[in-house]
Amino acid sequence: MINIQCLGSSSAGNAYRISDGHTVLLLEAGFPIKSLQRALNFRMSEIAGCLITHEHMDHSKAARDIMKAGVNVYTSQGTADARGLSGHRLKVIKALEQFQIGTWTVLPFDIQHDVEEPLGFLLANTVGDKLVFLTDTYYCRHRFRDLTHIMVECNYSLDIVNQRVASGHLHPAQKKRLLRSHFGLEHVKGFLKANDISKVQEVWLLHLSDGNSDEERFKREIQETTGKIVKVAER
Repeated sequence: MINIQCLGSSSAGNAYRISDGHTVLLLEAGFPIKSLQRALNFRMSEIAGCLITHEHMDHSKAARDIMKAGVNVYTSQGTADARGLSGHRLKVIKALEQFQIGTWTVLPFDIQHDVEEPLGFLLANTVGDKLVFLTDTYYCRHRFRDLTHIMVECNYSLDIVNQRVASGHLHPAQKKRLLRSHFGLEHVKGFLKANDISKVQEVWLLHLSDGNSDEERFKREIQETTGKIVKVAER
């Protein structure tokens, strides 16, 4: 059984504690190290590894400090170079080359974002749980089978964005960047319909925009689309 704890999910910072009862992982490190330590009840030593999707600070801020604390950081060469990360605690990984951390088998996969070499992650454990983690992308070409847990960005809805542009609350250039860098409600629905979700136990919606989202609506519409338990990550 997978236990998911959201430590924060917004442009202010992203981090999630994932455990299968044997091996604890940290997905993203987008807060100062002291904030992460407090959120983890100062049990940093239980973290077997930290997976980081890309270089933006709201996902990677504490990467260097996490390595100093004795935790291995797994990320792409592009992300490591962009953040100036190095040392024996840095584990450079590549898309579609799986690796092991304790009881987890991790398969990184390529995604589309306005950074160097961003990744998503497919995590499988020894008892058959399978979790996909997908954030900060506008497209995912991969399809997944036998998923039990989905953690997916649901940053905005196009109709809300268009309304904010029309009212002058959002600059057209900001809309353009948003559409080329983030997963919206419409993307999430398409992703869920394109994948095998027959075994899915819960769907987590991540990284909702403060101004371009509607938490209750997003949760309701994804529940209607999937018939699954839907949770919205705390911002």
